[in-house]
Amino acid sequence: MSRTLFISVEGIEGAGKSTQVICIKECLEEAGKQVVVTREPGGTAIGEAVRALLLDPVNAGMADDTELLMMFSSRAEHIAKVIQPALSADKYVVCDRFTDATYAYQGGGRGIPSHRIAILEDWVQGPLRPDLTFVLDVPVAIGLERVRGRSGKDRFEREDIAFFSRVRDAYIERVRQQPERYYLIDAAPPSTVVKASIMEVLKAWVG
Repeated sequence: MSRTLFISVEGIEGAGKSTQVICIKECLEEAGKQVVVTREPGGTAIGEAVRALLLDPVNAGMADDTELLMMFSSRAEHIAKVIQPALSADKYVVCDRFTDATYAYQGGGRGIPSHRIAILEDWVQGPLRPDLTFVLDVPVAIGLERVRGRSGKDRFEREDIAFFSRVRDAYIERVRQQPERYYLIDAAPPSTVVKASIMEVLKAWVG
């Protein structure tokens, strides 16, 4: 076990990631850990500017490769300015989405071959990967119903059910391929139940 952990939280819209990221942070801090919470795309000034472009519905016609490269340009800045410095300072990092989201959204959702994403992953990240990834799994219909009342849906939230079904399938496939790092959490129940499932896993890792 490393002195610190790089933890990512993944899932489609409406899975409850933001709520559980806060719960993970509080759990780690109660265990006496220093924690940095961040998100993707974003996490830095440049990353947030890229995020704004990616999410803006005005850019609905963005080419798939443009979207992919923007994700990794934001990620390169994020790793250099936030993630790697925090890990080097013996802090825990909890990230709301990371590269698994790229495999799910740009890979599964957009249909970009995974081997092309892997080339960028190796170039931008080197050996850096999350130590532990929670995939919050929720049926697409439930997830979309949860976000239906949000005002001003972003470019991704406006995608159709078929898109999010492909994204969800891609997440589940990654869990199947690498069960040692991923934990598939049923995110359909109330958030307190989801939290209990995550805490059970987290405490086994942290001690």
